[in-house]
Amino acid sequence: MRAYNQKAWIFVLPVLLLVAFNALIPIMTVVNYSVQETFGDNVFFWQGLDWFEQLLRSDRFHAALGRQFLFTGLILLIEIPLGVAVALSMPRKGIWVPVCLVTMALPMLIPWNVVGAMWNIFTLPDIGLLGYFFNNVLGVSYDMTQDPLAAWITIVTMDVWHWTSLVVLLSYAGLVSIPDDYYRAARIDGASNFAVFRYIQLPKMKTVLTIAILLRFMDSFNIYTEPFVLTGGGPGNSTTLLSIDLVKIALGQFDLGPAAAMSLIYFAITLLVSWVFYSVMNNQSDEAG
Repeated sequence: MRAYNQKAWIFVLPVLLLVAFNALIPIMTVVNYSVQETFGDNVFFWQGLDWFEQLLRSDRFHAALGRQFLFTGLILLIEIPLGVAVALSMPRKGIWVPVCLVTMALPMLIPWNVVGAMWNIFTLPDIGLLGYFFNNVLGVSYDMTQDPLAAWITIVTMDVWHWTSLVVLLSYAGLVSIPDDYYRAARIDGASNFAVFRYIQLPKMKTVLTIAILLRFMDSFNIYTEPFVLTGGGPGNSTTLLSIDLVKIALGQFDLGPAAAMSLIYFAITLLVSWVFYSVMNNQSDEAG
């Protein structure tokens, strides 16, 4: 029987303890607020599970959660296929490889609040280049400050511009790891480009695509800064995602109890969907393998 050296845990354990400590205290604080009510001055009143019951019956919570799922669904449906398509079109060898990789990485280097502010200025109907182009050149009515559909198109386009690069880079890493022998065998068999993608490239990219989908789900489902800076949740509440509504309740209304309960439900949904998604994709990979 092979013996495994466990000495590496001696170096990893301090980091794990530090991370656990830093994560445990905030969670304990949130749990404490979620079962109590406070009006400041560290005076608390026991509330039990009332905040959870009210939230689960709240139309406001359901509407914000629905908008959050809609946004995440649109992001995954657009960014995953688009990222794979861009990765397939990128060169595998030559001087253009680093140029393409650096170009793809540039949007991800921009801070989140800067992205929101940049797209806000870019799309404003009166001073923004995009807004002016649509309204005055194309003659298409576009005003993301007044039209909910335009606001949704804008925030989705902004996220696609900002984060498709992540899917591209992960997909490209999966593609370049495929040995040339597979392609030579496919050419000998006369396989079409679609057959090569279906039976060689896509199966070999399953692991990186799983990572890409999970990362994009978790990030888009918890997104806050970019859409808040861009639209502020408006017009009206049309782009008030669950993350934005949570901050409004916690900081705008100072309802710390309901906000804490909402954050725990939010966390549970994110964790549950990610786990289910990961398990299903892993089972499919095992069956394919």
